[in-house]
Amino acid sequence: MPSPTASQHSIPSVFSIESSQSASSSSTRPSLHYEALPDFRTVKPLPYELREHCIIYFEESLCLHLLTSALSPGATSASSRPALVPPPQQLAFVATLAIHPTLTTRAPSDDRLEASILALKYLRLVLHLVGPVHGNLRDAFAFSTAETSSRRSGARRRTTGDESSPSKDDLNSIDNDLATVGSVWARAQDFWHVVGWVFNCSVLHARRWERWRLWLEYMMDTLEIDWAQRVHIHEEKQDGQQDPRERSIIVQYLKDQNARRILRAIFADGSTKYTAEFPEIWRNETKERKKDADVPKKSEAKLDIEADNWGDYMQDASSSELEDTPPPTSPSKTTPSTDSTFVIPDVSASFGGPESIVLRLRLLSLLSTVSVFLPHTFTPLISLYDLYLENIRPLPLPTFFLFISPSSMQHFHQAAASSITQIILRSLIASSAPSPFSDDMTQATLEDCYLPYPANTGSISDNAKVSLCVETLVRLLQKHCGLYWSESLSDAVEKGVDARQQKAKNAGKGRGRGKTDAEGQRMWLRGSEARIKGLVELVKMQQEAMAE
Repeated sequence: MPSPTASQHSIPSVFSIESSQSASSSSTRPSLHYEALPDFRTVKPLPYELREHCIIYFEESLCLHLLTSALSPGATSASSRPALVPPPQQLAFVATLAIHPTLTTRAPSDDRLEASILALKYLRLVLHLVGPVHGNLRDAFAFSTAETSSRRSGARRRTTGDESSPSKDDLNSIDNDLATVGSVWARAQDFWHVVGWVFNCSVLHARRWERWRLWLEYMMDTLEIDWAQRVHIHEEKQDGQQDPRERSIIVQYLKDQNARRILRAIFADGSTKYTAEFPEIWRNETKERKKDADVPKKSEAKLDIEADNWGDYMQDASSSELEDTPPPTSPSKTTPSTDSTFVIPDVSASFGGPESIVLRLRLLSLLSTVSVFLPHTFTPLISLYDLYLENIRPLPLPTFFLFISPSSMQHFHQAAASSITQIILRSLIASSAPSPFSDDMTQATLEDCYLPYPANTGSISDNAKVSLCVETLVRLLQKHCGLYWSESLSDAVEKGVDARQQKAKNAGKGRGRGKTDAEGQRMWLRGSEARIKGLVELVKMQQEAMAE
């Protein structure tokens, strides 16, 4: 039987905890990371001499040091001096240097490894000192189309003599494969191809994940700050010009995209299905160099720019010099504590670890925000939440917990967290549970519609998921609206605990692995129930203490 979708239920809208007016004003923040934007510095283009020097010597760490010095002579974003920022083509090249295998996991020398580290540091300086809008990161981080490919390959056309008057784009282009056809912006199909591959690496390729994680964290910071900055511009503008949010980087990545494929990228787990859809960006990307003792030494090629000889810079190792990376270690199986203290068990390895989960949650949160304010650009919010339900509900219980727990929901605006949790809960809860009468998440809604009811099946896992969703709603309500002890609240909690235990009492009575799995699932169910009861008891104690 197919799972119910969000649109089949009377589910509170995204403005479900606070009133629509208050939620609308505060939901403009894409996440909890950037509540206040700094005063970004104005920018000036690099002087001609420095720009030309960078085009020729970009592979040297010295050039990245020079760019850093030109960017931040005033040391802070509040400085009144304009920052000198290179054109988008060069910023795009720096972004590739930060992640390319020949400068990271296959770097043959410390100098090349240092170049990738400096590249990422420089990109972060650009982001935090001048911001994505002033830095023109939208153009710099555009994935290749016919237009961007021609713009980034301008230098190659210039050297052929086909154009007597090179354009501004041509003059800013870099005659290097990693700035054109070998760049991350040309090698990847789009941003979501990169996202899917990065999350595959988080499960399968630990060393590549170490580097991709830093790169994707930077990109997420960029997307979130860029959105927040354009929201600020939108709120201040008084004319009828184009909505500045439409020109955000995340909207650029969402246009003409299949929402279902985007969700598959975010939930990629390294299985054959996902590695086939989101393969490696560069050929042999996950292979590493063999130890020096196993590889014959090559004579070092000399650098001769006049003769168009770039030495061994960016020359990758031959196939005989590469070896496969060691397989990842198997994640250990753990069970949650039944103690009332809320602790996230270490069960994240199947999805790449805690850092991978956080990045996935940040992406889901940003997509939710965009759908609230620009539904025509991507997909309507209810359709997006249908996809969240489709991907989260079937997850194994420990992984399900990672996406629906109260700590995970902190990455969302509280209204979105409430709606997503309720949508998933309504697909699992017994049909006898009444639907909420209004869009507001209140204590009465919890007591009448959620707390007293079991799952719609006798599965231990489904009943544990119901309990986890209810627990998240209780904690959201307590944090954002306040929870008050009453006999009706206590009765609803006890009734729900008994109902879920009774519904699942006959499950898992077989032998072998099925029985072992059932015991683990019952631990999850008991742990969640204990935390709910403990929280309600704590609220009672606090009220009694205040009354004395």
